[in-house]
Amino acid sequence: METTQNSKGFYKLSMLQRIGFGSGDLAQNLIYQTVAQYLLIFYTNVFGIGAAKAAFMFFIVRLVDVLWDPVVGAYVDKKSPKLGKYRSYLVLGGIPLTAFAILCFWNGFTGSLLYAYVTYVGLSLCYTLVNVPYGALNASLTRDTDEITKLTSTRMFMANLGGLAVAYGIPTIVQSLSPDGKMNSSQAGHAWFITMTIYALAGLALLIFCYTQTKERVVMDEDKTSQVKASDLFMEFMHNRPLRILAFFFITAFAMMAIGNSAGSYYMIYNVNAPDWLPYFAALGSIPAFIFMPMVPAIKRTIGKKQMFYAFLTVAIIGMAMLYIISVVPSLKSQIWLVLVAQFVKSTGIIVATGYMWALVPEVISYGEWKSGKRISGIVNALTGIFYKAGMALGGIVPGLVLAYVGFDEKNANTQSVFAQQGILWLVCVIPTILLLLAMFIISKYELDDPRIDQINREIETRSGLE
Repeated sequence: METTQNSKGFYKLSMLQRIGFGSGDLAQNLIYQTVAQYLLIFYTNVFGIGAAKAAFMFFIVRLVDVLWDPVVGAYVDKKSPKLGKYRSYLVLGGIPLTAFAILCFWNGFTGSLLYAYVTYVGLSLCYTLVNVPYGALNASLTRDTDEITKLTSTRMFMANLGGLAVAYGIPTIVQSLSPDGKMNSSQAGHAWFITMTIYALAGLALLIFCYTQTKERVVMDEDKTSQVKASDLFMEFMHNRPLRILAFFFITAFAMMAIGNSAGSYYMIYNVNAPDWLPYFAALGSIPAFIFMPMVPAIKRTIGKKQMFYAFLTVAIIGMAMLYIISVVPSLKSQIWLVLVAQFVKSTGIIVATGYMWALVPEVISYGEWKSGKRISGIVNALTGIFYKAGMALGGIVPGLVLAYVGFDEKNANTQSVFAQQGILWLVCVIPTILLLLAMFIISKYELDDPRIDQINREIETRSGLE
């Protein structure tokens, strides 16, 4: 049962409501993580597109997103469908998202760049149609800071459950269904299609469950929704300093994650020469979430959220340094357990730091509402969406360009040159480390601590009660 604290906006959420909301992130990660980790290697090794062409396509798709996101954000803020202001899009957008996800991994038009563009653009447009309202739904459930922290911890636990299902399950299933037992050969096309069909349909079922367990409670007044327009995105960005800081943190963090994720498969296949260990290596990218995300509320209360970011970003850098050292020392590289330990350390830092950043989105929404009087959750989530997709774009562009530069041979499923292996190592360790250091600097500028945001929310509620 939901209760209130001091005012109607400070709702308490049940565990089922938290899990229900988190199931939406689990669903999206079944698709997002598959695209982030495996779409590039599917395109280069299975579908038959060169690395440079794939990198350029990733760039074009993200440009389309830059135009599409504010349109979706403004639309969902202006409209109030009968199925729910934000949650209705979990179903309305989820159905076409499922279809495009399956088509993206169909090998029926092998090597067709046009087919790849159409299906990937379609997938990205539909993903935004689900993801932006889903993010806005987060901010509409409650204003309570502690509840948002608990909700984010549950959401990230569920999201990483999806990540684990992708990291371990995708290569395992594809390899078992592929005629030659490999996930990175042209013969694996049908295996990829069957696997993605299973994951996409499971994701749709989870989106429907999320729809049934959530309800918008903290939303913009009806008389203000008609005033919302796409240009509000740019005005909000200019006037909301915490939002700008968070947006730049998003692009940096997602670029770091996407580059590392895209390169992970190449690293285990060509650098470590242990493709059979790829599912375990990839799974360790999610497993720390089940240990540390439930601890986040307590850690934040003990050391504060900014110090928590510093601590875990540092842990991630240490993990990447371990991976680099292991990879350049031949006697260490053959010790698979050392590679897995380093991956666990790296993932622990990344998961907590990048997982908790989602709890800051409702804060910057409230800050914007406090300043302007309009709670434009859809617009703000569209803006953060632009920046995290820009990060994803870098995650697709940079690996493709680096692989092309170092002479990666997409036709060779077994070995690569020493220079190509070095390029893969840059993608796994060096470039992500630089981005982590930049992210640490950016988050140091964030000024909304818990007492401040609680004061802002109470002032908003008081102001609303007087109107």
